[in-house]
Amino acid sequence: MFTHRLARPDDLDALRAVMGRAIARLQHGFLTPEQVAASHRVMGLDTQLIADRTYFLVEDADGTIAGCGGWSFRATLYGGDASIVAREPQRLDPAQDAAKIRAMYTNPDFTRRGIGRRVLGLCEEAARAAGFSRAEMMATMAGVPLYEACGYRPVEPVLSAPIGGVRVPLVRMEKHFS
Repeated sequence: MFTHRLARPDDLDALRAVMGRAIARLQHGFLTPEQVAASHRVMGLDTQLIADRTYFLVEDADGTIAGCGGWSFRATLYGGDASIVAREPQRLDPAQDAAKIRAMYTNPDFTRRGIGRRVLGLCEEAARAAGFSRAEMMATMAGVPLYEACGYRPVEPVLSAPIGGVRVPLVRMEKHFS
């Protein structure tokens, strides 16, 4: 039994722990160990999503976070508070711009249970309700199969800025809502 809700500031420590574990454990097989280590500086939680009330979490009956993710009406495509990626806080125009799907993570103890699909669905539903007709994201290599299964299409491969000489491969993806 899983429930969902919007994340709150008092969830930050638990969210960061889930994200750290997800990056460390779920990227293997898609990235080199050096790229996994560098990913901690590329990805992460942008607390603006919590302040904007656009960041969801799914938890089990015991209150353990099974997954989390958000969407944004701001221009930042990816990156968190501690990442090397510059944030762009300007508001988007739903009539012209794509909503941004952001910071999607599944707790490694809860993979293959539909958690990522559920969080993504919550984000898409909220973005549509806000007037957006499409969404885009910067996907990790481990996330690409899920996003393709959910109707996203790859737009372009991207390499992160170098972190200690290591670049992390990502894929910008988009989806038009029907």
